Amino acid sequence: MASRNNSILNRIDWLTVSLYIACVVIGWLNIYAAVYNPEQPISIFNFDTNSGKQLVWMGLSVLLIIAILVIDYRFWETFGFFIYGFVIFLLVAVLFLGADIKGSHSWFKIGPVGFQPAEVAKMATILAIAKYLSTPGTNMARFKDQLNVAIFILIPMVLIRVSSETGQALVLVGLMLMLYREGLPGIFPSIVIVAATLLILSQTVDTLKIAIGLAVVAGIVIFFLPRYQRTRRTFVAVGLVYAGCVGMVLAADFFINDVLEPHQRSRIEVLIDPNSHKRGAGWNVIQSKIAIGSGGIFGKGFLQGTQTKFDFVPEQSTDFIFCTVGEEHGFFGSLVVIGLLLSLILRLVFLAERQRTRFARIYGYGVVSVFFFHFLVNIGMTIGLMPVIGIPLPFFSYGGSGLWSFTILLFIFLKLDAQRSFIMSRV
Repeated sequence: MASRNNSILNRIDWLTVSLYIACVVIGWLNIYAAVYNPEQPISIFNFDTNSGKQLVWMGLSVLLIIAILVIDYRFWETFGFFIYGFVIFLLVAVLFLGADIKGSHSWFKIGPVGFQPAEVAKMATILAIAKYLSTPGTNMARFKDQLNVAIFILIPMVLIRVSSETGQALVLVGLMLMLYREGLPGIFPSIVIVAATLLILSQTVDTLKIAIGLAVVAGIVIFFLPRYQRTRRTFVAVGLVYAGCVGMVLAADFFINDVLEPHQRSRIEVLIDPNSHKRGAGWNVIQSKIAIGSGGIFGKGFLQGTQTKFDFVPEQSTDFIFCTVGEEHGFFGSLVVIGLLLSLILRLVFLAERQRTRFARIYGYGVVSVFFFHFLVNIGMTIGLMPVIGIPLPFFSYGGSGLWSFTILLFIFLKLDAQRSFIMSRV
C-alpha cells in the first residue's frame, strides 16, 4: 500500500498542485485583507473571522485530497451515475429541509456549518456525462445522445434555479465547452452566443432597428455568396435564420420584462448602464470598479485598501474578492491572479488532451469548463462586463462549500491523470 501511494505521489502533476496551492494561499491572504479592520486588528488565524474559518476549510481540503488520492480511480467512473443520483436527491431535499439564507433556499445548516449541494452538483453532473459519453456507441453529433446529455444537465439546473441560485444553475451552461470538444455541433454554442448578444441588444436598441439591421446583414451575406450558391434552399435557410434571430429579440424582451424577477431584471439593466441603479443593484459594481481603479499600477499595499476597510463593497470576501486584489495590489497584482488562474486552466487542458480514456478526457474538460466559467464571469462582473450573478472566484473566494467543491473537482482529475500510464488507450 505504501509503495502504491508513493507511486501515485510520484506520478501526480505537481505543477498543477503548485498552481492550486498558490491560488488558495493568495486567496486566503486576500480574504484576511477584505475583513481586516486597522482600528481593531485581529490575527489572520483568529477562527472568529472569515480568514480563520477559511484556514479550517483549507485544512479539511487537505483531508479531502488525501481521501481522493487513496480511493481507487475506477470508483468515479463505476459509481458516476450513483453519485449523480445522490446529489439530485440532495438538491430535492434542500428545497424542503434547507435554510433560507439571503433569499436562497439552497443550504443545509448543521449548527454553524453550512453545506450547499449546488456546489457538488457540478462535479456529479460532469461525472454522469463523462460516464454516459464514454459508453461505446455514443456520439454527440447524434440527436438521441444530445437529448440525453441535455437531460443530465437540465435536471440539476432546474432544481438549483428553483432554490433561487441562478448563478450556480448557469454554471452548468458552461459545460457546453466540454460537449463541443466531444463532438457537439458548433451550431449549439453559436445559438447561445447569438442569443446572449441579442438579449443585451434588445435592451439598448429598438426592436425595429434590430430587425432592420439583421435584414441588412442577411442581405450582405446573400450578396457576397457565389452565384451558384444563391439557390432557393439558401434563401430559405437565410430567411429561417433571420426569423429565428428576430424571434429571439422578441422572446428576450418578453423574458426580461415578464419572466425575470425585479432584482434579476435590474442586474441586466446595471450591466448596460451601471448608473441606472446607483443606490441599488448597481452599487456593488460601481464601488468594485472604484476599488480596482484606485489601486493603480502596484496597488495601495497589503491591508491598505480604503474601499475595503470601510465596507463600500458588499460581499467583498466572497463574490467580489477580486476587487480587493485590484485595490491593494493594483494592475500588476491583478495580472498575477489572472495569470495563475489562466495557467491552471491551460494546464488542465493539456492534461485532458493526454488522457488515454474518453471518461478521463471528458471529465478533465468538464473541470476546465467549470473553472473557466467561474473565472470569466466572476472577474467580468467585478469590472462591469458581466451581470452580477453571485458565483465565487475559484480558490480565492471565501467559503467552505466552494473551496471543497473546486478541490474535489480538481483532484479527482489529477487522480485519473496519475493513473493514465496503467491504462490501455480506449479513446
